[in-house]
Amino acid sequence: MIEVVEHQPSWPERFAMLRDAYAAALDDAGARYRSIEHVGSTSVPGLAAKPVIDVDIVVDASDVAAAVAALATIGFEPRGDLGVPDRQAFRTPERFAPSNTYVATAGSLSLRNHLAVRDVLRADPALREEYAAVKRRAAAEAEDIDDYIERKSGVLSRVLAAAGISVEERAAITEVNRDITGRGARG
Repeated sequence: MIEVVEHQPSWPERFAMLRDAYAAALDDAGARYRSIEHVGSTSVPGLAAKPVIDVDIVVDASDVAAAVAALATIGFEPRGDLGVPDRQAFRTPERFAPSNTYVATAGSLSLRNHLAVRDVLRADPALREEYAAVKRRAAAEAEDIDDYIERKSGVLSRVLAAAGISVEERAAITEVNRDITGRGARG
């Protein structure tokens, strides 16, 4: 079952706790990073969401390995890119759950995708409400997480178009998402 709940005022506070823990680990390891971003639906005030905080740690390409190693020191298990170019995923240790944490290369399409969705939905109340309705319906009707992802793809494409993501880039994002659902979102 996929759980989508109304926006929780505690989500920004939870992100801040995660950001601080990640920054401390990165700093302790001497791993350079540009920013730590709250992304995903929990980062959009007023948007219904799965109650899981999504975090992108933004690094230059040359700093990916150091950032991955730094997160491993606090219990994150590296899982590789899981089919998403320029993004490293992790198995989350229990003390940081529920969250999804990624090391994302600055300027990459995967990062621009996350930031675009967040920023457009923060700025466009009508699109945010439409997306929330699609998420609620998908959660109620989807057979599994892969079906849920697929059911949201149409509105997400429109969100990305509103953000100025090109047709070719949207097609690449759709292809990556379909590859994920083709093998099962859980990897």
